[in-house]
Order: sequence, then C-alpha cells, then structure tokens
Amino acid sequence: MKKIVTALRSKKAVRILILILADLCALAVCQFFTLFVRFEFDMVSLRESGFLESMLRFLPTAAVMLLVIFALLGLYQSLWAFAGLEEGLHIVAAVLLLSGLQYVVMRALGMSLPRSFPLIHALLLMTAVSGVRFSYRMIREGLQGRVRRRNRARTMIIGAGGAGTMTLNDLNRSDRSHNRVVCLIDDDRQKVGSTIRGVPVVGTREDICEAAERYDIEEIILATPTASVEQKRQILQICQKTGCQTKMIPSLTEIASGRVDVQQIRNVQIEDLLGRDSVKVNLDEIAGYIEGKTVLVTGGGGSIGSELCRQIAAHQPRRLVIFDIYENNAYDIQQELRRTRPELNLTVLIGSVRDEERVEDVFRTYHPDIVYHAAAHKHVPLMEESPNEAIKNNVVGTYHVAAAAARNQTGIFVLISSDKAVNPTNVMGATKRLCEMIVQMFSQRSETKFVAVRFGNVLGSSGSVIPLFRRQIEKGGPVTVTHPDIIRYFMTIPEAVSLVMQAGAYARGGEIFVLDMGEPVRIDDLARNMIRLSGYEPDVDIKIQYIGLRPGEKLYEELLMNEEGMQTTENKLIFIGKPLEIDEPLFRTQLRELKAMAEDNDPAIKHKLEEVVTTYHITENVPSQAVS
Repeated sequence: MKKIVTALRSKKAVRILILILADLCALAVCQFFTLFVRFEFDMVSLRESGFLESMLRFLPTAAVMLLVIFALLGLYQSLWAFAGLEEGLHIVAAVLLLSGLQYVVMRALGMSLPRSFPLIHALLLMTAVSGVRFSYRMIREGLQGRVRRRNRARTMIIGAGGAGTMTLNDLNRSDRSHNRVVCLIDDDRQKVGSTIRGVPVVGTREDICEAAERYDIEEIILATPTASVEQKRQILQICQKTGCQTKMIPSLTEIASGRVDVQQIRNVQIEDLLGRDSVKVNLDEIAGYIEGKTVLVTGGGGSIGSELCRQIAAHQPRRLVIFDIYENNAYDIQQELRRTRPELNLTVLIGSVRDEERVEDVFRTYHPDIVYHAAAHKHVPLMEESPNEAIKNNVVGTYHVAAAAARNQTGIFVLISSDKAVNPTNVMGATKRLCEMIVQMFSQRSETKFVAVRFGNVLGSSGSVIPLFRRQIEKGGPVTVTHPDIIRYFMTIPEAVSLVMQAGAYARGGEIFVLDMGEPVRIDDLARNMIRLSGYEPDVDIKIQYIGLRPGEKLYEELLMNEEGMQTTENKLIFIGKPLEIDEPLFRTQLRELKAMAEDNDPAIKHKLEEVVTTYHITENVPSQAVS
C-alpha cells in the first residue's frame, strides 16, 4: 500500500512540475510578445523604448508572483482531465491578478511599462495557461476516443432528423456507448449526400440493405419516433433482411426531456412489429364517469386488471378497491400504486369471486359505483382439462359479482370478455359466452348498466404466446406452433384497457362492445419474426415445430356472432353488438344445474355446457406429429 501511495505522490509531483515549467515558459513568452505587439512588431522601437530592459529585470520577480498566485488559487491541485467552468474562472482570476499586480509593482519601483501592458498581457497569458491545461484533456480524450472507436460496432442510424442527430451525438461521445455511427439513412431525398457531424446520409429506406453491406454495418438503430407504427414496421422488415442487430430509440413521450440517452436505446421487440398507432380515447368522457366514484376491480392483480387499476387511478376516483384471490399479484399492484399515486384512496382485498358471502360483504361495505369484472380463468388448454373449475370461477363467480352489483345499486358493471366467446370451440370460450349472457340477463331487469367488452389477445399478458416463444428461443428452440395457418388478433394491454374504459362511458345496458383489433397476425410469421429479432435464422439456428391444434383451439378467432349485428360508436375502434333477449327463467334453471354439476365435479359438464351455450360445440383435437 505504501508503494502505491508513493507512486501516486511521485506521479502527482511530476504533473505539478510540468505545469510549473509550462507556466513559467508561458509567462516569459507572453511578457515579450505583449511588448512586441504593443510596438507593432517593430524590434528597433521596442529596444529604444527601454520597456524590454525593465521587463527582463522584473521577470524573476514576476515568476515568483505567478507561482504564489497560481498556487493560492489551486491551479496546481485541479484534475485537468475533468476541468470545467470553475477551473476556467480560477485561471481568469489568477492571470488578471498577476498582470495587474505586476504593473502596479513595476510602476512603484520606477520601472516603465506601457499602460496597455496589463490588458494585452492578461489576454495572452490566459490563452497560454488555459491551452496548457485544456490541451492535456483534449489529447487524453482524443487518444481514448481513437481506442473506443476502434472497438465500437459499426452502426447505421435510420432517421437524420432531430432524434437521429441527438442519437448520433450521444453514441459518438458517450463513454458508455459501444457504437460508432458510420452512415445515416433518411427518406428525405434532399438530405441524401449531405453530412451530419461528419457522418454521411447515404440513402433512403430502399438503400438500407446495400448501405449495410457497403459500410460493413454491424448494428442498425431506428431513430424515427414520429413515424407511424406501420412505417416503423416496414422499415424494421427491411432491416431484418440485413442480418444486422436492430435497435430503436424510445417513443416521443419517453424522450420528452429533449435528450436521447444511450441506456434508453433498446432492442426491437415483437410488439414493435405487431403494434399499431396508439388508439385515441376521449379522456373527458372517461374522467366524467370515474372521477369522484368508488371503483371496484375484480382480478385487479392480473394483466388486464392491474392496467385497469393504473388507468383508473389517473382519473381521480373517490376510492379504488382491488379484489383478487392471488395475494402476490395484489401486493405488487398495491405497492406500485402507493409509490406512483400516493394521493389515491386505495383498498386492496383478498378473496374469491366464488365466495358469494365475501363478494356481498365487499359490496355492502364499499358500495362501488363502477365495477370492472376481470377475474377469470383464461388459459384455454388448462380449462379443457378442468372444465368444472372454469364453471365455478368464470360463470358462478360472474353471477355472484353481477348479482351483488344489482342488489347494491351499482351504476355501471363492465365485464371483460373475449373473442373466444364467439362460436366457442373450447370450455374457456363457452364460459365467457355464458358470462356475457349473465350480464345481458341482469341488464333486462336492473337499473345497473351491465355491459361486456370483447377483445382478442393482448401483447405481453401472462400466459400469452409471446412470452412462451421468448422462453423457447432463449433455450435454443424448438419454437412450437400449433398450425402453420393459425391466426390471432393482438392489442397492447394499455390500449385494450383504455378502450374498455371508453366503452364504459357508452354503456346504456346490455351491450356487448367489440374492440377493433386491427389486422390478424399469422402465428407462424410471429414466431419467425421473433427468431430473427433474436439474431437467429428460422429453421437454421432455431427450428419451428408444428404440433397440431390443441383441444378446443380454432384456426382463427371471431369477434362478433352473426346474430348480434354491428353498430358504430363515436370511437371508430369500438363497435356495439345488439343485445339479445334472454329467456330468464330457463337460463336461471340452466345456471343452477351447471353450478350443481361443477360442485360435484361431474365429468359430463362439457355436454351440459354445450346444451346451454347453443353456439358451443365440443371438439377433441388430437395433436399432430411434429413437422420438421
């Protein structure tokens, strides 16, 4: 340890000695050059003036004064590799003090100097002293920069606008960056051929593949936050052909601070290829029926339920009540909302919608004005194996919550339903159709506005195909696809929830709201894109294996039954299926029979379900052999 300290001290001493020698040389040169400038570079006139002789006689004294003043102001203690404004101000102060003091002392000693000497001398010496110190920093950074640039990935930025320029600056300057930007791409042809910070704009999106090969690109960064989702999708599909790793900067809202940070640049995710332009909702309408109300969310810790809670909390409810059977999920959303919304009047309750007395107690205690019913079993294959549990939780649970809402004069009841409820081929879908029928039945005789909102798959929800594919790719495959032609609709969780809340504003009673899910996606294409985004080639690095449709699984999902018709709303992404008439006495009898069979774990429950939900037909799909 002593050796290290000694070495550090000796290194510091050498650095200080070099600075002292440099300052003394700068002083002597600046003293002479000041007089030389004053006499307009006429050496003969300078010698005849006597000023040069006076300056030379006083130079040793000036050197001592410089060392004392510079030492007192810390010019030999600063780490000039990290020097900034404060160190610069110290230099200015030290040089001004030295020049002024030298002039005063020389005049007091009867030595002659031009009156312009202090000003010219100060300017010259400031430049010299600053140059000595800051040149060290520039040389150091330049040498380090050359080393960093040699080790950085050759990078193409797509987008030569404001965000692209910020990205370029940050990547080429930051110590944390592993990128060296060598070319830019922009669809504005007027920019092609120009340079930005010395980096050429080499073409438009049509030139991406050719430029990637010509410039030996290793990484591509998409810096077009204002582009539409469709435009980004088209560009990303071109980037996939290059074989380069592709990343993108955050959205406009995420970079509102005005600076793109290297750490914010992320890998392209499959959601970027599947997503669409953000849906627009009427926030005034949503706030109009939520603000100041008590809102209950069943299943509030789940994927949809937790996002409902986040968005509800943003609209100033009087109280938000979260009801969930899974304590870990409930705890997570509770902690998140306490951190992000400390002003929120939040109540988190553990309990099951199967427990009628517990549900009734919640309604009697908190008298919710609005209920979002998101508690449900939703995994298709699991419910095929446990149909009685699906009836108990989805059907009986929905009945308990709906009945309690009707008894306690709840204003609005919104059921979270599924596209699998349309002509269902599986137990989960059939139970969701029963849930829709339950809320339509209650709507016929209750002042509560009972509605259902039906949508397809949501990106990133627990148990969805995307997390499954990610896990399979991480393990090296194979990625399992049930059928090469199977398609599904996808929507992000936040936009699905915002449309659910908007639909609540349209509630009149009995409607089934259908969300526009955009264009359907082939799951086979989804799997192949995810493999490519992970840097692999489908069927070469990671195999895709077709395993056959699972029991109850459709090739495609429908969003509306034929008999329901379709009405539009003010929001072009929300449609209304016409309410159906329910034979209430018959339906109640059927519900009692289903409940009794489920409690007895009757193996014939599927056939009873088929009898009650006339559009449901039992399918027993047998998985096919894996296809290479």
